[in-house]
Amino acid sequence: MSSFVTSLYPSVDLIDPVVFEEINPDKNVYFSKPLLKAFELSNPQIEFKYISISDTQKNTAALALVQVINLSVEGTLKNIKVASLARKFLSLFFCNEHIKIMFCGNVFLSGEHGIRSSDRVSKSEIMNQIATALDAVAANTKPLHAIFIKDFKETSLKNTRELLNFGYSEIKVEPNMIVQLDSQWKTFEDYKNILKSKYRVKANKADSTSNDLETRLFTEHDFETYKDELQALYQNTITNASFNAQVLNLNTYIHLRASFKDDFIVKAYFLENKLVGFLTALVNKNALDAHFIGLDYELNKSHAIYPRILNDYIRIGIQKQVTSINLGRTASEIKTTIGANPLQLSCYIKHKNPFLNSLIKPFFRRIKIKEFKQHSPFK
Repeated sequence: MSSFVTSLYPSVDLIDPVVFEEINPDKNVYFSKPLLKAFELSNPQIEFKYISISDTQKNTAALALVQVINLSVEGTLKNIKVASLARKFLSLFFCNEHIKIMFCGNVFLSGEHGIRSSDRVSKSEIMNQIATALDAVAANTKPLHAIFIKDFKETSLKNTRELLNFGYSEIKVEPNMIVQLDSQWKTFEDYKNILKSKYRVKANKADSTSNDLETRLFTEHDFETYKDELQALYQNTITNASFNAQVLNLNTYIHLRASFKDDFIVKAYFLENKLVGFLTALVNKNALDAHFIGLDYELNKSHAIYPRILNDYIRIGIQKQVTSINLGRTASEIKTTIGANPLQLSCYIKHKNPFLNSLIKPFFRRIKIKEFKQHSPFK
């Protein structure tokens, strides 16, 4: 008989606030009710579920975020380095242009934002309990093609490899790109002073080329005013991205701003009174996490919108006095030119049908992420 009790909730509103207090004592914003509610409220096309694991004394041992979504096979495979024959096989294997996948994790975020557990219980035991619970949820979710558990740092793999016993395959995904900030940097000039000449020139050029852009920090009122323009610019980025699981409804940002105030940042870029770009970021304890961006790619080369956005992430991080900036995945090489280093991430995937899963496993093992050149911009 299991010494744990599993509960399934269809909405974050139904979870007892005590659960969050027990599994999130250090106030990680990604496991806070306001953040989870913001995504749930604004993205009705996703089926949200929450798995709570408790011991027999009703103490919360873990909380897992589950999102069931429909996505295109082509979009999912676009950023994956795999032989063309294997790619065709995977596309045919899932039968349809769109597949239904149950994610354990947040499809809109990159990092370990899917499972939060108490230090009182072994992490490997938690993974066993979560895997068992996911199988139970999957059995009652029809149609469903696959289960995908994301994103784990290398330090977590000794525990997450328990998932291999449940039929999952481990795959590498694009890394998060992390900039470590020196506490001595008080201004952007301080940061530039420790760059090698070549990269300092790049940073200066990004600022000078984008000099005609006017910037503004958006309020909730601005979100309402420019909602359509923001969504269109964001869609540009999604279209150009190497990977996209799901398109975020930017109403999410209205709720995030209302809950997190100045710790949720949206900076907008205007050219001749036209919105041509934006960045978003969220402060999580001593880190700044870059969220989605949007830009007019036709103006990017002439006005260096994206390089300016990267510079401004450094500026915001210094202003907020954080110790690191997570620039997320994709566009890895250009992010290394401003000082980012890769944080390797792994995910776990399996087909819902055990027989089909056994056939597809060899192809999962062939999946490789795209390589990129690592720059070393600091002196």
